[in-house]
Amino acid sequence: MKIDWKRKLTSRKLWIAVAGFAAGLIVAFGGSSETAETVSGCILSGAAVVGYVIGEGLADSGRGNGGSDDGDNF
Repeated sequence: MKIDWKRKLTSRKLWIAVAGFAAGLIVAFGGSSETAETVSGCILSGAAVVGYVIGEGLADSGRGNGGSDDGDNF
């Protein structure tokens, strides 16, 4: 069975679970809830970037132009 990594990495459920798990570990090992919130926020922000990059890559490949500049790039 082949794993669809693009679908997995863009799953909001996955990233919320990862953030929740990390926050739980931080608190369980004596970290503050403020630290847990900061780490969770960083994980979810990173997930948004990953989702955007993969989504744009899929959109570019769907256009059939080989990912050429669509004016969205710096």
